[in-house]
Formats: sequence, structure tokens, C-alpha cells
Amino acid sequence: MTAPDAGRGIAGGGFNGEETTTFGFPRDTFRILHVSTGNVCRSPITERLTRHFVSERLGVLGGPVIAESAGTWGHEGAPMESHAETVLADYGADASGFKGRELHDEHVIRADLVLTATRDHRAQVISMGHSAGLRTFTLKEFTRLVRAIDPATLPPLEDGVVNRARALVRAAAALRGWLQAPTAEADEVYDPYGAPLGFFRSVGEEISEALDPVVTALTGVPARM
Repeated sequence: MTAPDAGRGIAGGGFNGEETTTFGFPRDTFRILHVSTGNVCRSPITERLTRHFVSERLGVLGGPVIAESAGTWGHEGAPMESHAETVLADYGADASGFKGRELHDEHVIRADLVLTATRDHRAQVISMGHSAGLRTFTLKEFTRLVRAIDPATLPPLEDGVVNRARALVRAAAALRGWLQAPTAEADEVYDPYGAPLGFFRSVGEEISEALDPVVTALTGVPARM
């Protein structure tokens, strides 16, 4: 197993000048890493919808919750698929400036939460090491676990969204062995690469429906009706 400081492209010390914990995570941010295969369809949609939904709830763009993405066979520097851009436009989310990335060690090390499109992606992230097992889930798996968590048991938003979000991840990890998927397929978001726009839109709807309760739990703010 590759040690974290010997991974691909990892600089010494903190990341981007940020003060970090002993685990390498920035103290004042919560990073969500979305992972798919090529990082041009599913994970870009999930990344940008996460940013959009967080911004809607907290009233800021960016802030302490940072959404990123990468692909296990990522097309480094590639734009997202045009149908993915159309799906994001359907939700009013910003698709501009996106560039695909290959999944590297530092992406996993930096992440407080890793959400993957499929179980195979989850297994690949966990196999990279970096103590990723307790913070890596498929998107739909994490949604299922979050729905079972009583929001009253989480820190209030007044204590900071970062504290609340990290507590949510710990609670979900504790529930994982007790709340199994009804079928293996229930935890999958299938790849729309090369499919017509209609299939992309159905995948976008799946992702949106899975993200909504997650972002609500993370921020403590429900979606606007």
C-alpha cells in the first residue's frame, strides 16, 4: 500500500496553505468527493448539484462545504459531456469551468466524505487506503443511511456546518452494518455515457433525489418548496 506522503502529486504539509488536522483534513472545511469512472457524466452532475443545493440552503456559494469530483479512469482536463451540462441547466446549476480529473491519492486524503456512483467505485476508493473505509459510501447507500438518522441527534447548525457534517458521516458509518440495501442494484447509479439526453435526465433525477436528503441533513436546512 502506498503511504500517503508518497502518493501521486501530494505536497508536504497542509493543502493550499490551509491549517490541517493530524489526518490531513482542513479544520474549517468539509470536503465531499464524488467519484465515477470517466469524471465527465455522473460525478460532474453530482458535484455541481451538491454545490447548487448547498448554496440554495446556506445562501452562499462554496463556503465551508466543498464539493469536488474525480474518476477512477478520469479524462484529465476533459469537459463534462454536453448532455450532463444540459441536465445541470435543468436544475439551474452552474456547469461552467469544469475539467475532468483522474482520481489520485490526495483527493481521497483530503475528503471528509467520498460518495461514489457504484459499489465498484466504492471498492476502488477503499482499496487506495488512507483510512477511507469509514467515510466512503455509494451515493444511494449514504442517502439510505442518512434517512435513518434522527436529525435531533446531530449538532445544531449553530455549532457549525462542518461539525454537523462530520457527525453525520460518523453516524452513517455506524449504521452501515445494520441497514442493508434491499438489492445490490439499489446502491447503483448507472453510467449514461453515450446515451441519449432522456437517459441523462433520468440519471440526473436519480442523483437529485438522492442528494436532497443528504444536503438537508448536512446543512440542517430543508429544500425550499
